[in-house]
Amino acid sequence: MDDIKKLTGAAAVITVAGAAAFAYGSLIEPRRFEVREETVAALPPGSKSLRVLHVSDIHLVPGQQAKIDWLKSLVALEPDLVINTGDNLSHPQAVGPLLDALAPLMRFPGVFVPGSNDYYAPSMRNPLSYFTSPSKVKHEPKALPWPEMFNAFGKAGWVDLTNRNQSQVYGRLRLDFSGVDDPHLGRDVFAGFPLGSSTGSGAPNVRIGVAHAPYQRVLDSFTDADADIIFAGHTHGGQICIPGYGALVTNCDLPTWRARGLTVWENNGKTVPLNVSAGIGASRFAPIRIACRPEAVLVTLTAKSAAT
Repeated sequence: MDDIKKLTGAAAVITVAGAAAFAYGSLIEPRRFEVREETVAALPPGSKSLRVLHVSDIHLVPGQQAKIDWLKSLVALEPDLVINTGDNLSHPQAVGPLLDALAPLMRFPGVFVPGSNDYYAPSMRNPLSYFTSPSKVKHEPKALPWPEMFNAFGKAGWVDLTNRNQSQVYGRLRLDFSGVDDPHLGRDVFAGFPLGSSTGSGAPNVRIGVAHAPYQRVLDSFTDADADIIFAGHTHGGQICIPGYGALVTNCDLPTWRARGLTVWENNGKTVPLNVSAGIGASRFAPIRIACRPEAVLVTLTAKSAAT
C-alpha cells in the first residue's frame, strides 16, 4: 500500500510539473522577446562598421499583438541593414498584420529569402516526429499568399535573394549578397556571389550569404565561394531545449550545438562566421518554447585588422 501511495504521489508531481512546464512554454517564454547582440570582424580593413538586424521565423498569426508591437519596437535599433531569413507567416490572413509589424523596419535597406512557411501554411502533425528526423512536406499543403508579401517587400526596397545574387553600396563599401530558396524544400540553387563591375573588382567589398535553413550543403557552398559571413534561421534554436544542455534537434542536418548563435563554419580549409537565429515565433500548431527565448539579432560587422 505504501508503494502504491508513493507511486501515486510521484505521478501527481510529474503531472503537475509537466502541466507547469507546458503552461510556461506556451504562455510565458514565447513572449519573452530579446535582442541578441554580436560583433564580427568581417569587413575589409578600414571599413566603417555596419549594423545588421537579423530577423527570422516570425510565424505570424493574426492577433499576436505582443509580437507585432515588439517587432515595431526594433526600429529603435536603427540598423544599417535588415536581413530577413524567412518563415514570416503561419496563417493565410497574416500578410497584412506582418506588413504592419515590419513597416517601421522597411524604411531601412533590406534583403530577404523565403522559408517553407512563407509558401505553405503549417499543418497539424505528430509533435514527436520533430525529434526523430527533419520534417518534410509529404503532401501538397495549403498555399499562403506569399506573392503579396514579396511584392510589399520589394516596393519597400528590400532585395529578393531567392536563388540569386545582388550588390548594394553602403558608403564606400560594396555589399555582395547571395541567397538561396528554402533548402528545407530542396529548392536551393547557389548562384554564386556578384563579380562586381569591370572597373570595381578591386573595390572594398563584403560577401554575405543568406539562407533560411542552414543545411550543410548550403553552408559549404557559401564557404567555398569565400563568404565573409552567413545568416540563417529555421532551427528555432531547438525550440524546446534542456537547460544547461541546449537543443535536442535542429530540424536539418546542422549539429545541435550550432542551433542558435554565432559559430564558425569550416569547409575545405576555409572558415566563415555563421549566425543562426533562434527565431521570433513557431508554428501555430506548436507555439511552445522552453529554455529558448525568441530573438532578433543585431550583428555589428567591423573591419578586419590589416594583418587578417
